[in-house]
Amino acid sequence: MDASWEEFGWERLGNGVGRRRLPGWDATVALVVGADGVLLFDTGSTLREGAEVRAQVQALTGRRVTHIALSHPHFDHVLGTAAFSGAEVYGAVGVTDLLARGADELRVDAVRHGVPEEDAAQAADVLVAPHHQVCDEWTLDLGGGRQVLLANVGPGHSGHDLAALVPGSPAVVLCGDLVEESGEPQAGPDAIPSRWPAALDRLLALGGEDAVYVPGHGALVDASFVRAQRDQLSTAFGVS
Repeated sequence: MDASWEEFGWERLGNGVGRRRLPGWDATVALVVGADGVLLFDTGSTLREGAEVRAQVQALTGRRVTHIALSHPHFDHVLGTAAFSGAEVYGAVGVTDLLARGADELRVDAVRHGVPEEDAAQAADVLVAPHHQVCDEWTLDLGGGRQVLLANVGPGHSGHDLAALVPGSPAVVLCGDLVEESGEPQAGPDAIPSRWPAALDRLLALGGEDAVYVPGHGALVDASFVRAQRDQLSTAFGVS
């Protein structure tokens, strides 16, 4: 590494693994560094935000992002993707078609939540849909023994929720907005509440009791927090 994680406001989660909570919506972007590849999990809400993250990754690692995984197709997690030219982009099955036809809807949603009109339009105009769709699980080999498991664990928070498991001691589970710590879980029009508790069960099975769970918004949590949120959602939506 060419600089410390903390210097750029990143939280180090393990050797070559870290995350940053972006301003505005407190959305997480996470970084996993291997010998041959660099994975970014989510890309921010604008091209400007994506470019800032790109510059920080370059300063931290001396390398460019080679792989991107998108946790779900909401503006604050995907509109920065075009800032990372040449990266291979992964998403849950169905996201490619959704983003290919839904750029204007994302632009409108971003503006409704406070993104400047010009920034939202610029990002929507060059919106990048995933090149690779994960139906079940997909293992990315980043080199040097660093493998990341992408898992299609949804639907729940959206119709297309992707998580990532980074093995280690402890393991790190990147949850997207299936888990939120800085506020109540948000169920928008594309949420599928009846399936959300089962998606959290899959997250827990993925990481186990000792993993660090990284929410889409908020501080790091543990398995007991995820289980409690699962029970809260189950009660709220009347599902088991």
